[in-house]
Amino acid sequence: MGFETCGPNEVMVVSGCCHSESVFIPGGRVFVWPGIQKLQRLSLNTMTLTIESPNVYTQLGVAISVTGIAQVKVQGSNDKLLKAACELFLGKSEREIQKVAQETLEGHQRAIMGCMTVEEIYKDRKKFSKAVFEVASSDLVNMGIYVVSYTLKDIRDEEGYLLALGKARTEQVKRDARMGEAEAMKDSGIKHYLKSLGMARTAQVKCEARKGEAEALKDSGIKEAVAEEKRMQARFENDISIAQSQRDFELKKAAYDMEVHTTKAQADLAYQLQAAKTKQRIREENMQVTVIERSQQIQVQDQEITRRERELDSQVKKPAEAEKFRLEKLAEANRMRVIMEAEAEAEAIKMKGEAEAFAIEARAKAEAEQMAKKADAWKDYQDAAMVDMVLETLPKIAAEIAAPLTNAKKVTMVSSGKGDVGALKLTNEVMGIMEKLPNVVENLTGINISKSMKSTSRN
Repeated sequence: MGFETCGPNEVMVVSGCCHSESVFIPGGRVFVWPGIQKLQRLSLNTMTLTIESPNVYTQLGVAISVTGIAQVKVQGSNDKLLKAACELFLGKSEREIQKVAQETLEGHQRAIMGCMTVEEIYKDRKKFSKAVFEVASSDLVNMGIYVVSYTLKDIRDEEGYLLALGKARTEQVKRDARMGEAEAMKDSGIKHYLKSLGMARTAQVKCEARKGEAEALKDSGIKEAVAEEKRMQARFENDISIAQSQRDFELKKAAYDMEVHTTKAQADLAYQLQAAKTKQRIREENMQVTVIERSQQIQVQDQEITRRERELDSQVKKPAEAEKFRLEKLAEANRMRVIMEAEAEAEAIKMKGEAEAFAIEARAKAEAEQMAKKADAWKDYQDAAMVDMVLETLPKIAAEIAAPLTNAKKVTMVSSGKGDVGALKLTNEVMGIMEKLPNVVENLTGINISKSMKSTSRN
């Protein structure tokens, strides 16, 4: 490390310490700190790519193969494009960069072929090359790659379509040549005819001159002149007829030759075109067979799906439905059992309640009758009845007062030495409480138990 240099066909990329972003140096030098900075290089050389697109169907369904030559390079003059190229290709070899660019160009070349006819590609190569160049450039520029040029190198097909087009053009040129030749022959025949007419006119003039001479020389040989005139006239008329016949023959021969050659050229061209159409039809039939086979495969798959659905229905769905029906019946039976048990329990509770109500009613009636009888007795005996009730209640009160003592496990009594001691004192305390009870009853009810008992004893 230290000072590093590169030529104009290369770019150096420095990254690491002291640089928040990578630094690009296309053709120059830079100092690189060892250990804390990293130096990478990217080639800016022009790369020549051969773009092959075999057996691509054009707009009208004719398969052709096209070979193109493209010159591409990494754009080093634009910082933004150079950064994009470094992000995508830094650390890759030149062959890997060529592969990416070649696959991209091949895809665009195939796409343009599918949008044009064979005649458009064959006759207007410049238009095809321009279309591929523009589309590929707009795509590759996002990768930082610049398309320098693109040229269509070769067009070929395996079905003889281009050969048929060439033969058609060749036959058309030959036909035009034959037509020109026939026109020339026609003009030559016309000129020959006109020349013959001129000769006939000259002969006619000469004949008229000779007639004048014959008239002038009537005396020397009228009969001989007339005979010579008739001979010459017959000869010239014969020459004119021969020239006219030869002209008609040449014209008809040229027309017939042109028609024959035109028909032959059309037949040859029709044969080539028919052969190409037949091959195209065979290809379409093969494609149709493939479509039918795939349709049959789809039908077989649909039938297999139906079979599996039925199998699933018989093996899983039906047993599941049967199990569902069984569980529903069991649930219904359990529900009816629970309802019947609940109804029976409710009926039992109802009957039990009615019995308890009847018992309570009977008890209440008995108590009411008892209370009524007591009330009647109290009306008659009033104080005596109250005394009787008090006397019946006193033992219960005494028992309630002594109840805490019965629950005590141990009683400790402290005495000062005066009065009763021991159990007697405890009994006296209970009796003292009982003695105070008449005063409590008198205070609560207004009845003096002592007086009532005395009056009762007197009576």
